[in-house]
Amino acid sequence: MRRRKKTNPKLDKLIKDLKRIARENSAPIWRDIAKRLEKPRRNYAAVNLSKINRYSAPNDTILVPGKVLSSGRIEKPVTVAALSFSKKAFEKIGECGDGAEKGKCISIEALVKNNPKGSGVKIIV
Repeated sequence: MRRRKKTNPKLDKLIKDLKRIARENSAPIWRDIAKRLEKPRRNYAAVNLSKINRYSAPNDTILVPGKVLSSGRIEKPVTVAALSFSKKAFEKIGECGDGAEKGKCISIEALVKNNPKGSGVKIIV
């Protein structure tokens, strides 16, 4: 069966970059994420904030190969990288934490750029 090309050029470029970085840095985490993103969109992860809160510790780096949704609360300052965020989830993550330690929402591209080895990253699906 032939692999169908993604119609979103940004997503197609992300998949190619993830595979390249996985080869260059011997980081199998990026190859795994690329394989997950190659699948049909209906199979992407849709993760609620309550699940992120349950499986993370303060100051963790979380990767969601799909969309982050706003159901639930997040009580710890974490860095979340995802393909996309709902508007409410983006706001809730940014508001959690106190003082200098706040939650952050970043793209998968930014996470790969900051951490090419993929060390210390938790995947939640």
